[in-house]
Amino acid sequence: MRQIVVGYDGSACGEAALAAALEIAGELGDRVVVIFGYAPPGLWGGEIAEHEEAIEELGEKLMAQAKSHAAERGAEVEVELVPKRPAEALIDAAAERDARMIVVGSFGDPPLKGMILGSTPNKLLYMSERPVLVVPASE
Repeated sequence: MRQIVVGYDGSACGEAALAAALEIAGELGDRVVVIFGYAPPGLWGGEIAEHEEAIEELGEKLMAQAKSHAAERGAEVEVELVPKRPAEALIDAAAERDARMIVVGSFGDPPLKGMILGSTPNKLLYMSERPVLVVPASE
């Protein structure tokens, strides 16, 4: 069984990505793996442990939410918290699983903003060796 890796953070674009991944997986007979990448962006002081614990707690809640959304659609998903920045977490998870594709959501920021600020979809489009589906957030 092939796998589809989807980035999920509970946002509107994350919800759109999860819905698209579940739909595609249903049509292809694939399994969906939901990833939450949570590495802190840069160097932190002594509060990093508390920060990481808070982010892990949030990630666990979001993964439970993703499982619930999938169950509402009659699907099961595998979930994983990955202690890496989101783009890196998704690329590595997809490589480990020989995934068919990576699915992420986007708020539709202008391309220049994505290049300057380094959005996850933009990074994936340039760094991933696998197909990347970028799904716009639902209004």
